[in-house]
Amino acid sequence: MSVFFLGCVVTAGVYGGLTTSKSILIKQALPALIVLVVTVILK
Repeated sequence: MSVFFLGCVVTAGVYGGLTTSKSILIKQALPALIVLVVTVILK
């Protein structure tokens, strides 16, 4: 379940970064992507 929600945050961050401000990629999508990768590795 956490993977799904982290995927949603990454998707929203990437979409927001592409359509509005590039800083959203760094502030939202990058940390969520890191946590998503760590979560998948540890499961």
